[in-house]
Amino acid sequence: MKILAGVGVFILMFLILAALFSLPVMLLWDWLMPSIFGLREISWVEAWGLSFLSALLFKSHTTIQSN
Repeated sequence: MKILAGVGVFILMFLILAALFSLPVMLLWDWLMPSIFGLREISWVEAWGLSFLSALLFKSHTTIQSN
């Protein structure tokens, strides 16, 4: 039962963090892109996907080794 509760908490935290990180993307896109480029507004799920894709593409994977 504790494992099930832990999984539930993990899923809830994931959804909260996903909403927090994708909401600014959605708001900025819906505010700027339709008026500048004539693009349509996006949904929360599309904003989350855009945030996830940009994190994959632009995240730095360099490591610094100290001696």
